[in-house]
Formats: sequence, C-alpha cells, structure tokens
Amino acid sequence: MLDAAFVRDHLAAVKANCANRNVSADAADRAVAADDERKRLVKLRDETSAKANANSKLFGAAKTPEEKDAVRQQGAALKEEVARLEVQLKGVEEELKTHLLQLPNMTHPAAPVGTDSAANVVVAEFGKKPAFDFAPKDHVALCESLDLADFEAGTRVAGQKFYFLKNEAALLEIALVQYAVQACVKAGFTPVITPDLARVEVLEGIGFQPRDNAETRQVYTVADTDLCLIATAEITLGGMHKDRIFDEAELPKRYVGLSHCFRTEAGAAGRDTRGLYRVHQFTKVEMFAFCTPENSDAIHEEIRTLEEQIFTGLGLHFHVIDTCTGDLGGPAYRKYDLEAWMPGRGAGGDFGEITSTSNCTDFQARRLGIRYKGKGFKGTRFVHTLNGTAVACTRALVAILESYQQADGSVVIPDALRPWVGKDVIAARK
Repeated sequence: MLDAAFVRDHLAAVKANCANRNVSADAADRAVAADDERKRLVKLRDETSAKANANSKLFGAAKTPEEKDAVRQQGAALKEEVARLEVQLKGVEEELKTHLLQLPNMTHPAAPVGTDSAANVVVAEFGKKPAFDFAPKDHVALCESLDLADFEAGTRVAGQKFYFLKNEAALLEIALVQYAVQACVKAGFTPVITPDLARVEVLEGIGFQPRDNAETRQVYTVADTDLCLIATAEITLGGMHKDRIFDEAELPKRYVGLSHCFRTEAGAAGRDTRGLYRVHQFTKVEMFAFCTPENSDAIHEEIRTLEEQIFTGLGLHFHVIDTCTGDLGGPAYRKYDLEAWMPGRGAGGDFGEITSTSNCTDFQARRLGIRYKGKGFKGTRFVHTLNGTAVACTRALVAILESYQQADGSVVIPDALRPWVGKDVIAARK
C-alpha cells in the first residue's frame, strides 16, 4: 500500500504509474479527497476536544447551581460532538484505506514499460534447447504412457484441474522439494513448513483480494470463517512477522517455505489448462526475505541468481524476463520471470513460466505493519519484502518430462534428482 502523503505529494507520478500498469487512476484522486476530509475531521475533533477540556475546568469555578448545570450541559454536548466526529473520522479512514488498497506499487525505473507481455524483455538465457530426432510427446502423453499421473481420478475425486501423481512422478516431486530446499538452506535461508491456511487480513496484506467476486477471485475461501487456502507460501511467510518491529541488526531475514498452493484459476482458459501446467493445487518451495530498503535491490538479484542456479542444476533450457509494467502484479516494484523451454507446449514447443521473483519494497510491510528500528534514526521505518519461487513442482515436472524424453518413450532423470528418485531413467511400463 502506498502512503497517503506520498500519493498527495507525487499525484502525477502515481497516476502515470497506474496508466503504465493498466490500472484505473481514479483511486488516486479519491484517496487525496478522502485524506483532505480526514485532515479536516482530525482538526475539528481536536478543536472540539480542546473545548471540552477547557469546559471541564469551568465547572469548579461555577458558583451557582444554574452556572454548574450550564457548564455540565455544554460539556455533555461537546463530548457528544467529539464522539460523533470520531465515528465520522473512522469511516473516512476506512474509505481512505479502501482507495489506497486499489493503487499498485510504484515501479522500478529500469522495468520495461508496456501494456502486456509483448513488452517483456529477455535479459538472460541458460542451457541449450533439447533437440530430438523423433516427434516429442507432451507431458500429458508421457504421464499416460509411463503411468505417472491420473487426471481422470483427480477429476472424479476433486474436479477439473486436480490430479494424482504416481510412481516416479511422486518421487520426482519429493526430489524437487529436497533439491530446492537444500539449495536455499545452503544459501543461508531458514527452512519453514507453513500453514496452508491464512486469515483474510493476511492475504490482503500481501496483495491478494479474497473478497473479490467469484468470477475474479483467485483464492479459495473457507465458509463461515475468515480463513482462505493460500495461493503461495509468500502469504504465510510474509504474515509470519505481521505487526513485528525488528532491530536493524536482525535484518535481513531469509526464509524458504514449503507449502501446498491452491488457486481457483478464475477465467483461465486455453492450452495452459491441460495437464499439470495450470492446476488448482500444487506443491511449491518459496523464498521470502525481510530487509532494510538499502538492501532490497541487491537481495532481489541474489534471489534471482539462486533461481537461475537451481534450474541450471536441473539441466533445463530457460530464459529470464524483466517483466513489463503491464504484466506486474500490484505489490511488485520489479519482477523477473524464469521461463523454461517445454517441447510439448503448443506446436513445436514454447517457453512457459516456471518461477518468478519480486521486490515489493515497503508495499506489503505497510499493510502488514512490519517495521524496524535502528541507531541512525528516530522512530521506526517499514521493512522491504521480497519473494521468489525456488521450485513450483508441477511446472518443473512439465519441463523435465518433456525435455528429458527419449525416442523409446522413456524419460531420463536429471542427475541432481537421482539420489532421491533412486534410478536414472523412467522406463516404459510392461
């Protein structure tokens, strides 16, 4: 969430940023108007409260019962007015917050400006595109021929876009979790297994909108509670320190969290809905960091580098995208996406997103009340938060199965995962 004073002082820049992100700028004007009304009410309340305090001092000086009664009545009227103004002020503050919540974060000056993914810029490329002397299968066909997943059973049990992983695919998911977590722990991240549920206020603090209507809502809500199934461990890791005040010496804090992720995928359609690429539930290893503003750009690059190392270690061909303004989520100041080559995607193969990492500056921390104190300044300041996916298991499985397939229908297991899977090749079943 942007600070109201920042919106007022940089209104033109905030509106231009909204335009670059394909977001209506109306909320910026409404926020300034609500803040004007808030200031007016604060001044009026304080003046009325001061009058009430002054009036109370007159009671002792009143000499006659009539004078005392007049002072008492005036005091009661002033207290009633203060209470009325407090109610009005609370309503205006809620209105101001509502408008501020609709505004996206500001954008890194180096981020590409554009209205859609066509403006994304490739900034790095790793590995070699797999070459085949046969017609490669997509991961759905491989799962069927090698008995690695059961999509029909998933549909019978839970509905469309659910699945069962079986045999080596189940072992591969466990291997991916172990591989990614160990890589992050080696890099200094503290391992955490998070809840799969979080309160609505935590989701809103991270930047999700669980109160959206069913057609646009991306998370599942639990009936008759204030809980939601999380869409990412970013939610629970960020909420872990809600309302916390750190000592500057404690920062940065780096966590790697394991959780299931649940997404409604409202409005999703097309080729991405087939198989494992876009599903309602998946396992993910997520990185999250809390730091001072001076360190957030460097830690963002650190997380990106770790993501690159993880997927280089899997021997996949992928590139890194600097995401354009029109493709940024609301909380992100800057975001990098890693897209892996998936030979079975579309006609002739294509890149598909496998991870991303975002610097959210103080946008989430301001909503969640996460601050720090230090020796070089008075009071407290908001921390910066960053997140990055170490591995989203289902999408990594798509890239691995399609990239490592062989002419006889088998799939080679990447070297880095073999210790956990216990074999080198997934052979065709008899």
